[in-house]
Amino acid sequence: MAIAMYFNPPSFNAAQYDDVDAALEEAGARTPAARTLHVCFGEGDNLQIFDVWESREDFDRFGDTLMPILAEKGIDPGEPVVAPVHNIIFP
Repeated sequence: MAIAMYFNPPSFNAAQYDDVDAALEEAGARTPAARTLHVCFGEGDNLQIFDVWESREDFDRFGDTLMPILAEKGIDPGEPVVAPVHNIIFP
């Protein structure tokens, strides 16, 4: 079952996002096949992340790579909101 995941870190900016994105690329995990949508939005120190994943297990596997990167960079991701997807509409 697809899940939606929403991160609203206490403080997260574009430079930090780009740094994490580069580290994920280096780890070979920037574009996981099971992530069907990724959106980073906001401004200043209030960037937020919204993803759609094929399953909770896929999201958790990605977290095995992501969380150590965030810890290494001193970024507190906060607790994500995770919920089943009811519907997605693309134009």
